Amino acid sequence: MIIEQPSKWLRWLYPSAIWRMNPKEKAVYITFDDGPIPEATPWILDILDQYGVKATFFMVGDNVRKYPELFEEVKRRGHRVGNHTYNHITFLMRSSKYVWNVHKADRLIQSKLFRPPHGWMRNAQYIKMRHHFTIVMWDLVTRDYSKRLNADEVFENVKNYARNGSIITFHDSLKSIDKLHTALPRSLEWLKSQGYEFKIFDENQQWSRHLK
Repeated sequence: MIIEQPSKWLRWLYPSAIWRMNPKEKAVYITFDDGPIPEATPWILDILDQYGVKATFFMVGDNVRKYPELFEEVKRRGHRVGNHTYNHITFLMRSSKYVWNVHKADRLIQSKLFRPPHGWMRNAQYIKMRHHFTIVMWDLVTRDYSKRLNADEVFENVKNYARNGSIITFHDSLKSIDKLHTALPRSLEWLKSQGYEFKIFDENQQWSRHLK
């Protein structure tokens, strides 16, 4: 699927980005986009603690500004943080403003990890970002944000598309949280039952790019 599991041609648009980790290692990387917000992130943190899972949170800078204590709590519990722009902007913004917005977020988040909203960048934006950050995309997006999917279908996406080295994307957002109340625990339980290890990104690590 081009959405749940991006096709190879889409991955080649950003060849220096990380789409999938080591396909020979039975491990997955759980990520969350768009937070932190008090309506979703604290519950997610508690569920991750319950299952002994560490994750990477790609955060919107303005949310970090509004909820600094929540930002610190995510880090205190041992999770990794990444940059998701300051205002969840799109690639339609002029490249100079796009870069400015990302660096504005970086002053608060201070992470070498970056994920573009919606997974799209103009070529000029991509070139700028890859010089300053490690760009982390995904191997599996659960589509927990979609109004067309229910919690069971979000869980089925995890079952159908998770594989060795998958970077799995959920969202700590108002659009997703109702479905995550069911889908996230079930997904973590199923991944554990299949023998997957849960890992987070090392910002200082040099990764090979797995595009298949």
